[in-house]
Amino acid sequence: QAQLVESGGGSVQAGESLRLSCTSSITTYGPYGTTSTFMAWFRQAPGKEREGIAAIYTGSGSTFYADSVKGRFAISRDATKKSVYLQMNYLKPEDTAMYYCAAEKKHDGDWLGIDNYNYWGQGTQVTVSS
Repeated sequence: QAQLVESGGGSVQAGESLRLSCTSSITTYGPYGTTSTFMAWFRQAPGKEREGIAAIYTGSGSTFYADSVKGRFAISRDATKKSVYLQMNYLKPEDTAMYYCAAEKKHDGDWLGIDNYNYWGQGTQVTVSS
């Protein structure tokens, strides 16, 4: 019944790669029933606040990244706009966290703002050892 479902997490060594997937069962968004929306990836490590790391507008494919992952992570969507992905390269121990998918950003809200999204997945764990 979950509207957003993440997968692809696991345990890897520093320098290795993982690809996370988020599949949406939501058909349309907002009061006008649009098929495109903003989607994003957030992460939360033990004892830390949840932080936004990457976002995408599924219509045009425009993206935005946090400085901590620029050049290493890449967010993308498929042609159906029902799934988004997070390719994570050159992983570091500090990337260890629970990774969450989010969808439908509020109008005029920051792309990586935790309070700006209406739908959330249950998360997938990523652990990077040194």
